[in-house]
Amino acid sequence: MAHKKGQGSIKNGRDSKAQFRGVKKFGGQVVRAGNILVRQVGSTVHAGPGVGLGKDYTLFALVDGTVRFYKRGRERQAFVAVDAVAPVAVAAE
Repeated sequence: MAHKKGQGSIKNGRDSKAQFRGVKKFGGQVVRAGNILVRQVGSTVHAGPGVGLGKDYTLFALVDGTVRFYKRGRERQAFVAVDAVAPVAVAAE
């Protein structure tokens, strides 16, 4: 009989990296172009005006503006839009 314990392989000890999914910017927040709005699995929230869709279904702002979540009519789908802010005119003297 063995007098020392063998170095058997362990069956646990593996863990995957956290995904950090969810809403990153909420309604009414001011965002810049490129800011991530929602990280999701599949298109739970759809892209509206001013919002782009990444290959992993990440929604991001295409323009500077304010975030707005909404639903259209009787549809169940949620949408997110970025309402562009009007550029501030500088008075010429």
